[in-house]
Amino acid sequence: MKRVTLYSSSNRSATVQGSGGNETDSRVDERRAGVDEVGSPRSGQSAARTWRDRIRRYRVPLWLAAAGVAALVLFGVHTALTPSSLPLTQKDIDAAVLHTLKTKTLPSATARAYRVVGRSVVRVRGLNYGGTSGDMTETSVGSGVVIVDKGLILTSLHVVADTDRVSVVFADGSESEASVLVKQPERDLAVLWAATLPDNVVAATMRSTQDLAPGDQVIAVGFPFGIGPTVTAGVVSGMRRERRSFSGEHVIGNLIQFDAAVNPGSSGGPLVTADGEVVGIVTSILNPTNENVFVGIGFAVPIENAAAAAGVSPF
Repeated sequence: MKRVTLYSSSNRSATVQGSGGNETDSRVDERRAGVDEVGSPRSGQSAARTWRDRIRRYRVPLWLAAAGVAALVLFGVHTALTPSSLPLTQKDIDAAVLHTLKTKTLPSATARAYRVVGRSVVRVRGLNYGGTSGDMTETSVGSGVVIVDKGLILTSLHVVADTDRVSVVFADGSESEASVLVKQPERDLAVLWAATLPDNVVAATMRSTQDLAPGDQVIAVGFPFGIGPTVTAGVVSGMRRERRSFSGEHVIGNLIQFDAAVNPGSSGGPLVTADGEVVGIVTSILNPTNENVFVGIGFAVPIENAAAAAGVSPF
């Protein structure tokens, strides 16, 4: 009897070996591929290169972030180490003021007032042609004050009344020819306009005389006898006085009487408060003798009247 063959080593075996071998080989290849991608030295170098590329790409934002963190840390440390400031008390302020008064020499009220108004005061020169030579000679000298920084100047009319030409000398020493725009004999006032101005010209601040009272401190600034600028101090001696004008043709009313020393040449200069604000224009002195020197009483036109002559509202 012929024996039945249970297993064959021919085609079946080859088929099984072929198909199974392929599947096994593919699985092995997949495992190897996985190992190559993850575990091999070549995959580690690729990952490191990727991180370096990322760091290089975001280098600026990373530095900015690091700087911000460092700044926050420093601010926190500074805040923690800096003691909190205590609020000032009135006692602290009083102690500071007392210390300043003991250790510092403060300028006088007169000095402070002059610092405010000094740059606005001008010397006024009256000039006349002399004989046949045609030369100009100074025949009168007075004072003035700039009230508008475009070149308007108040002075006394008698300083410029009988002159051929007028010039003004500013606080910086520069000189300019001036025109007489307005003459007001009833108040002995004149308004000048300077042709050229220095760069640093400053108009004086004017103040109402409504609250001015006898005893208030005032200063007069001008060029007495052509010397100056000269500063003198005194007080208001009276209000609403009357005085005959320099020419003798008019009686001027509503004058401010004061005792700050003024002399010929002071006419037209400003009468100033302790704050450096102009309240009047010096017009004359009371002189019972023929010496024409100051004996303790001067008069000034209130600034309201003087500014009105210039067509300027002082307030």
